[in-house]
Amino acid sequence: MVTVKSVPGLTRLDQRRFETPAILKRLAAASRQLAELKGVADSIPHQGILINTLGMQEAKDSSAIENIVTTHDELFRDAAFPNELVSGPAKEVLRYRQAMRIGFEAVTGSGLLTVNHIVEIQAELERNSAGFRKVPGTTLKDSAGRVVYTPPEPSEIIALMTDLERFINDEALFEADPLIKMALIHHQFETIHPFYDGNGRTGRIINILYLVKHGLLDTPVLYMSRYIVRTKPDYYRLLQSVRDDDTWEEWVTYVLTAVEETAREGIATVIAIRAALLDTKHRIRDAFRFYSQDLINNLFTHPYTKIQFIERDLKVSRLTATKYLDALTEAGFLEKRKVGRSNYYINVALTAILTRDAMVTGT
Repeated sequence: MVTVKSVPGLTRLDQRRFETPAILKRLAAASRQLAELKGVADSIPHQGILINTLGMQEAKDSSAIENIVTTHDELFRDAAFPNELVSGPAKEVLRYRQAMRIGFEAVTGSGLLTVNHIVEIQAELERNSAGFRKVPGTTLKDSAGRVVYTPPEPSEIIALMTDLERFINDEALFEADPLIKMALIHHQFETIHPFYDGNGRTGRIINILYLVKHGLLDTPVLYMSRYIVRTKPDYYRLLQSVRDDDTWEEWVTYVLTAVEETAREGIATVIAIRAALLDTKHRIRDAFRFYSQDLINNLFTHPYTKIQFIERDLKVSRLTATKYLDALTEAGFLEKRKVGRSNYYINVALTAILTRDAMVTGT
């Protein structure tokens, strides 16, 4: 049985361990893809489109790692009708998106990623104010039922998280590339396991916010959860291998590969969304006098939109909003469906991209 009674700080690590040719080669590839993703994402004029649509994709996949499973249809429909949610998993997934938004606003507003921010993120995920756990953490067992890891005692958590906060925000403590530091931070957070629940999802939000903090992304559009879903056994094996055998190099290589592949997939998705947006924009502008950029933004921010969204965003009457949506349905841009006594309208092109992306990557 392997247990860990204390968690050593990250500053003890020798930075030269992460300067091997293999790691530097992987780092260069990941950095190139990430820079390209940032550029492509910045080409979308209304950033809310990517934050909302890709945010739901990440929320769905990150939650799936914790066996919280929902479908795209449930997720998009429940996002349009939050007061009529029938899917428990969809509720949790949408809370993830909101937690990401809270964290993004905190980091961009302050330039820091603090313990208080992390607590706020987890509180939104779990919809409680329990804060750090005050009881021993759940032990991690292997397939034979043997305990392989025990998280630190509650009395250690505040000191460990304070130390991690310094590592996140004080660059002089450990002068490594941000992508390498992100890998170290993620492992340390998961090892501390500071909360009763939501540690995995909180940790994955921290990954993205750290890159935003460093200006490597302007919006939180790199979502690694899909890669983790595909490689879940490796993810957990490598987390534990660092604790058992100090194999930090293998863990960092895994995370850099995740960044590279996720960024590459993200580039393809954003390019497809941009192409669909421009095609839809030109065809609606040519066919309908009611065309406006606000209309296009609405249709691509909400995979499933509804009359109230059009009323609000275009500042038109309910009757006018209904006429617009029904006309676009008749023209094939939208598909009209009903939930209860209310109608909602599916952006055919956008949902095809989002669901096809999931099918191609196996999630």
